[in-house]
Amino acid sequence: MGVVGTFDAADFRVYSRDQRVICRTSRGLECGIVVCAVDQPATDGEVLRVTGQEDELILDRLERFRDRAYNACNDLLAERQLPGTLVDVEHLFDGESVYFYFLGNVDPRVDLLTEELAMTYDRKVKFKQFATALAQGCGPECGTKESGCSSGGCGTCALSGGCGSKKMPAKKLPAP
Repeated sequence: MGVVGTFDAADFRVYSRDQRVICRTSRGLECGIVVCAVDQPATDGEVLRVTGQEDELILDRLERFRDRAYNACNDLLAERQLPGTLVDVEHLFDGESVYFYFLGNVDPRVDLLTEELAMTYDRKVKFKQFATALAQGCGPECGTKESGCSSGGCGTCALSGGCGSKKMPAKKLPAP
């Protein structure tokens, strides 16, 4: 829904205006766009990296899921004859949270409906373990020369099950 915040860069880089980046916020991992550099303390989280090709594939997939969740919510509102105007659905990059945005005050019955939808949607997506790999990769400094990692970064390890140069956790990650 377009929130502007201040973020530290995890890698101490200065990111260029209009770069798409992955950020860690209080809500989880999110995709954002750099507006400008600031000379003030960060209060909203940290920028982890510029989006890579793998991240863009994930974002495309999340966009399709977002559209499905939007349509499913509108269908349920009509089916149950509940008041409410759904404006947007937001699915965070890490797959941990789905946000439904309504116009005006939300009827408590609509609130229950969105909780039901979020649970159903989350079960279908099954991104919970995948989110851990996106956040941590195959270990500290994943994707960097210092780590010896041969992949393009955390997204590559999460999508492929590991880059092969570092030992992955014992749990097998589900495909997104």
